[in-house]
Amino acid sequence: MCLGIPGKIVQITDMTATVDVAGTRKDANLMLIDDVRVGDYVIVHAGFAIQKVNEAEAAETLRLVDELVKGMQP
Repeated sequence: MCLGIPGKIVQITDMTATVDVAGTRKDANLMLIDDVRVGDYVIVHAGFAIQKVNEAEAAETLRLVDELVKGMQP
């Protein structure tokens, strides 16, 4: 199973964004999405930013993922 996780764009160079996802920074290709800026939240899947989301939606999704991970721990 693959999940698209939201992250905050912290830097953009050409068509690549550095995205902060829960404290981990990853590069994401911007070829599939238009009109994004530093500070925007995007869904990243398989190395591509595929959708822009608002900050509240990103925070709720990250909270749910964190809750799931904590529930899986022994």
